[in-house]
Amino acid sequence: MDIDFDNLINLQNLDEEIKETTLILDKIPSQMKGIEIQIDAQSQAVSRAKDKLAQNQKNRRTLETEIQDIKAQIDKYKHQSTGVKTNKEYTALLKEIKDAQSKIDQKEEEIISEMLEADDIGEEIQKAESRANAAKEKLTKEKDTLIFKKKEIEEKKAELTQKKESLIPLIPKEQSRLYLEIFKKKSGIALSAVTDDFCSMCQIRIRPQMLNELKAETQIILCENCGRILYWKKKTYK
Repeated sequence: MDIDFDNLINLQNLDEEIKETTLILDKIPSQMKGIEIQIDAQSQAVSRAKDKLAQNQKNRRTLETEIQDIKAQIDKYKHQSTGVKTNKEYTALLKEIKDAQSKIDQKEEEIISEMLEADDIGEEIQKAESRANAAKEKLTKEKDTLIFKKKEIEEKKAELTQKKESLIPLIPKEQSRLYLEIFKKKSGIALSAVTDDFCSMCQIRIRPQMLNELKAETQIILCENCGRILYWKKKTYK
């Protein structure tokens, strides 16, 4: 019985294309996730800068409250000073007032430092937002391109799968059945061309008698080493 190598090889070519499209499609989810991670990273940079500003403002409010408390304490000391009866008590109150005022001066310096830092943080936020917006625009375009590519590849895979389904009935059942069995066992490669007397898949030399039988193309011949269907490469196939 003649072997339908033309269609078997066409079937193998279709399966290889389907495998390639499947590999591309399998990578797309991780690529999409990578883009989302990059977009999120830029957003987080903006959030961190804004959190720093919020903490800065909280620190300033805390310092301002502490200053008000100290001022209230100074007022209390001044009120007490009007009723003291000895110089020692009066001197002690003056020292308390002086120490309290020193604390106010220190905290006011801290407020100025926080205000200067707030200006720096404001610039940091602007830069982070600018980078985030530019990155988001770029990455969104990449995402849209990837979505379009995914659609194209899915359509191509569907077309290839349809061709395969249409081709299989054209091949003698025993030959297509054997092809599909080997296809499942051998990672999607059921055929192997013989070039220069060697199996192209496992590189084992083909015996002379087997070569003659192979060239006759009257029976299926499997590689004695890798178990794939052999075909003679010198003939030009579609």
